[in-house]
Amino acid sequence: MSVIEIAGRPIGPGHPPYVVAELSGNHNQSLETAVALVKEARARGADAVKLQTYTPDTMTLDLDRPPFRIEGGLWGGRTLYDLYKEAYTPWEWQPKLMDVARELGMACFSTPFDETAVDFLEGLGVPAYKVASFELADHALLDKIARTRKPVLISTGLATLAEIDESVRVARGAGVKDLVLLHCVSAYPAPAHAMNLCTIPHLAKAFDCVAGLSDHTLGNAVAVASVALGASVIEKHFTLARAAGGPDSAFSMEPSELEELVRSVATAWQALGKVEYRVEDAESENKSFRRSLFVVKDVKAGTVLTKEHVRALRPGAGLPPRYLPLVLGARAVVDISRGTPLAFEHLIRR
Repeated sequence: MSVIEIAGRPIGPGHPPYVVAELSGNHNQSLETAVALVKEARARGADAVKLQTYTPDTMTLDLDRPPFRIEGGLWGGRTLYDLYKEAYTPWEWQPKLMDVARELGMACFSTPFDETAVDFLEGLGVPAYKVASFELADHALLDKIARTRKPVLISTGLATLAEIDESVRVARGAGVKDLVLLHCVSAYPAPAHAMNLCTIPHLAKAFDCVAGLSDHTLGNAVAVASVALGASVIEKHFTLARAAGGPDSAFSMEPSELEELVRSVATAWQALGKVEYRVEDAESENKSFRRSLFVVKDVKAGTVLTKEHVRALRPGAGLPPRYLPLVLGARAVVDISRGTPLAFEHLIRR
């Protein structure tokens, strides 16, 4: 399978999961909060932070009527324009946020939502691009991003397999070599029962790419489980405090949760290892607690052994229990006292 790099960090099978903290609108229009989010993400172990690059005018029209008014869900009753006005990250902040990330030794990249955003981000030297689920089918935007020849991460929420295939063809046709497909359920928050994590290895195999998870579920269980299925990238929304509010705060991680996520996915990845049936060093000391054959009644030389004389017990100092059929009916060649670990030199088989 593929292995890619973002800012020098290898990502893919054989490497620890790459954890991306999505800032989205959790800065609540405060540059100070945005900088704190970047610093806190690094302090809690994230490999990268991700921004979103748009303005309300590049996203939608300022109209308060269907279909521009959201019906139901977390943002029900609001207009798209007002939601994006609250959530967008001012473009003049983004060079500062990327500089902060670089100074901390952390990658910072973004999701552009139109072609002008790609031009802007190219001017900032971003190391990679993210394509949001809702833009997956925007082939003109995808082509523009792909022609930068930088790594591209694509979320697949709402998409059919055919739509994913079309977008992958567009991206690769325009020059993308390093591709990550992020399995995603575009619900906010997403219920665990809808996640279908078995899709992750299928994405990796079907498109010969790095696969991961863009996760909108609550908690870390789904993300940790995804690692066991081959997720090499984990993206989750990040906030300093859900109580601070904001359009995405309800399904965003707090700092302690991000720290736990980083630790847990690393542990899950380490536990995968490889197919192995040998006795591991960590368990070798406990081998003595296996059962083995012991004499449980004093035996005189010449006695034919029966189940009355021999049992499989702990510890593992005697013959393995699989030899019991050979031992029963054998004759003792010496006196054997109760509690003796049985060995072949005690016996003669007729």
